[in-house]
Amino acid sequence: MCSREILSMQYSVFGSILTIGAMLGAITAGRIADLLGRKGAMRLSSVICSAGWLAIYLAKEPMVLYLGRVLSGYSIGIISYVVPMFVGEISPNKLRGALSSTNQLSIVIGLSAVYVIGAFVGWRILALLGVVPCGLLFLGLFFIPESPRWLAMNGEEEEFEAALRKLRGKHADISYERSTIQEYLTILQTLPKVTFVNLFDRSNYRAVIISVGLMAFQQFVGINGIVFYSTEIFKSAGFNPSLGTILFGILQVGVTAGGALLIDRTGRRPLLMMSASGLLLGNLLIAFSFFFKAHSVALTLVPNLAILGVLVYIAFFSIGMGAGPWLIMSEVFPLHVKGLGGGLVTLMNWFGSWVISYTFNFLMLWSSHGTFFLYAFVCLLATIFIYKMIPETKGRRLEEIHASLNS
Repeated sequence: MCSREILSMQYSVFGSILTIGAMLGAITAGRIADLLGRKGAMRLSSVICSAGWLAIYLAKEPMVLYLGRVLSGYSIGIISYVVPMFVGEISPNKLRGALSSTNQLSIVIGLSAVYVIGAFVGWRILALLGVVPCGLLFLGLFFIPESPRWLAMNGEEEEFEAALRKLRGKHADISYERSTIQEYLTILQTLPKVTFVNLFDRSNYRAVIISVGLMAFQQFVGINGIVFYSTEIFKSAGFNPSLGTILFGILQVGVTAGGALLIDRTGRRPLLMMSASGLLLGNLLIAFSFFFKAHSVALTLVPNLAILGVLVYIAFFSIGMGAGPWLIMSEVFPLHVKGLGGGLVTLMNWFGSWVISYTFNFLMLWSSHGTFFLYAFVCLLATIFIYKMIPETKGRRLEEIHASLNS
């Protein structure tokens, strides 16, 4: 094995080890959220993430550094499942899409902030600063109510009504929503205890196929390859990587904000269809930039095609496929299987993330243009899947969505 391949393997392992922790977090996230509550799971995640960042900050040897990344990944695996579910359970029907999309918006704002701060401080200081949002989350959870649906599911009737009242407003009429949730939970209580096998029962398998399939496509269209290695893509194409990264972050934040405003107006399906189609175009532009470079054709166009492809890709990902799969996951699973089902979906997300981040360098060594032609083909499959399988959930009560999937 040549030195270049060894370095690529080490780089791939280091870049993907966080996702291993995230997969472990995803496996346990559902049970933790059902046992400790949605707030309890988020609070636990903030503590573990703080420990991970501190381990990275204090690391004197590689193993401690890896431990910190795994701990951080574990906490991310928990919170990446719990937050969309929590937001979906507490949001009014007409605002559920927009509020759920703000989670993705917050993520991209955080990533952009890290890019900016990282340009001025060392990695240890950056790791120490990572503890700050963990502490803010831990403290902030004391000022928000628990999910009313989780409280009702656990028989805490007084807390259930108080939480729903606090979320909807002091003078809001909550009688219809309260009775709907209670009636639905009465039906669920007659069902046997859920096991992993029950996810594939006739009443649940459509939700599993929709959410797991959509989450798989979110990752296998190549997003982490582009996000993690965007600088290398710009360098390989001969474009200024600093300028590319700045444009990347600005566009990601702006378009994600636009998607949050649109998702409850246009609906989920149109944005997801448009997003997958745009990802196909972005991958093709990047693929042709590398193809032209490899064959010394239209070399003056290569940098422009590369940067245009990356920006088109991230714009269309941010408007639909970024937040959409998490929103759909939070909507399609019935409450009694949401822990197991959501955990499975989150596991698929981080497994896909690991596969793409680990294999990207090897694919690029095989064929740079072939890599993005492959991702473009996956985008085509994603477009077909969305058209055939994804229901429109805009403005519908969660209980109504679950009933329609079972009909």
